[in-house]
Amino acid sequence: MRLSDAPKGAHAVVQTVTDAHPADPIAQRLRDLGFVSGEPVRLVARGPLGGDPLLIQIGSTRFALRKTEAARVDVSVDGVA
Repeated sequence: MRLSDAPKGAHAVVQTVTDAHPADPIAQRLRDLGFVSGEPVRLVARGPLGGDPLLIQIGSTRFALRKTEAARVDVSVDGVA
């Protein structure tokens, strides 16, 4: 499941970050910020009307991501990939 498709409040574990194209700087930045395999994450909130941005928490740090950015992150939610 993509992080962008996870339900609000969902606890998930990062599986991988997918590059949209070779040397994708956004995917690399996500990995640098801590979106790495095995890392627990939580979708805290969504923008108005279910839109951008998404508020994502890793540990005690929160990030605002666009849906297109969060779609690069594959996660498993409640044991479902």
